[in-house]
Amino acid sequence: MKVAEKIAEKIAEMPDGTTFRYQELPIEREEYTAAAKAIERLVKNGLITRASTGLFYKPKRSAFGILKPDEQELLKPYLFSNGERIAYITGTLLYNRMGLTTQVPKNIKIASRDKRLELTLGNLKVTSIKSYVDIDDENYRYLELLDAIKDFKVIPDLDKQAAVKILKDGISKLEDKRLFNHLALTYPPRVRALAGALMELLSPKEDLSLLRKSLNPLSNFEFGLNKSILSNSENWKIS
Repeated sequence: MKVAEKIAEKIAEMPDGTTFRYQELPIEREEYTAAAKAIERLVKNGLITRASTGLFYKPKRSAFGILKPDEQELLKPYLFSNGERIAYITGTLLYNRMGLTTQVPKNIKIASRDKRLELTLGNLKVTSIKSYVDIDDENYRYLELLDAIKDFKVIPDLDKQAAVKILKDGISKLEDKRLFNHLALTYPPRVRALAGALMELLSPKEDLSLLRKSLNPLSNFEFGLNKSILSNSENWKIS
């Protein structure tokens, strides 16, 4: 089968709106030149669209025209490697999705343990920050909540009372509270303090001794949270 035919067959199997790179096509290294020409013809004919250098997507069509893939789909090649999660979206876009802010950013942050990124996808600028631990499908939801706690004071237009409720609701849905506590220990002291306070409210019987012992008893953590918003704030030296 010719290279162009192999590529066309593979793309035909993809759901509309899917992104892909050369590495995901059934081609050998020596076929890349022919593959590049085949891809260019498909782009020219409107069967696929170039999202950025080396990244393409199969357009999803509707009654209103061609729909662009959402950020999650565009970023998929940078969030996964060989089908395994290696990164996650963080920053203002994450906090918008969590309901912590109404702002929609033009710049997207990705948390990754090792991979450094700085790229443009359409009108979006994407940069990476270093995560505190290795990332996988089991822990990234926990890390999203801890990131929100870490950035609590700088999240745009934050309603603190609503934010505490959203964070509590998010933590309450986590399957493994011990994993949350363990991951919190890798974050700065202020994160450990607020994470511990939220956990104490949700699960008073939860063993939080490691989080407590990890904090300097002389330290105070300023979040702009009083007892009317966080009833146990004094227990964790939070103000």
